[in-house]
Amino acid sequence: MVVHRSDGSGTTFIFTDYLSKVSGEWKQKAGNNTSVNWPAGIGGKGNEGVSGQVKQTPGAIGYVELIYATQNKMPYAEVKNTAGEFVKPSLESITAALSTGDIPEDFRFSITNAPGKDAYPICGATWLLVYEQQKDAAKGKKLVEFLKWAAKDGEKMAKDLQYAPLPDTLQQGVLKRIDEIKM
Repeated sequence: MVVHRSDGSGTTFIFTDYLSKVSGEWKQKAGNNTSVNWPAGIGGKGNEGVSGQVKQTPGAIGYVELIYATQNKMPYAEVKNTAGEFVKPSLESITAALSTGDIPEDFRFSITNAPGKDAYPICGATWLLVYEQQKDAAKGKKLVEFLKWAAKDGEKMAKDLQYAPLPDTLQQGVLKRIDEIKM
């Protein structure tokens, strides 16, 4: 039994983006989005719903965020990446995908199925959208201070919070973009 998210989610977007890259048939029939018309299986709301259905259905398979799987001691599979290696999802294999992915200056990217023998193929990033021209100088200054803290000092806490840290080159690119914010 296949279990999928019944609600729209970024996790579904990342998973279906990967499936669309490795299967032309999947891309044509279901595509990728935060919610798709699943060809089979049952839905569960959120990580809790998916994991609950998987746990109570012998032989079932589903998808949840890595942090949810590790916190709930759920088994998870190694997945074959573009280099032909079976890679276990981990903070290191996600950072490896970020290190080898094609990331443009505007940060509009997908790192699913990224190249590299150590890259886990089903992962993504979180974005923050910020106006380049801030209307309120005082608030803009505080925002820039926070963003710089998050990209430097906050980034050092990522592993302890079970999130993959940014590779140095990507972190430097983020800091450069923060410096372009005007008040």
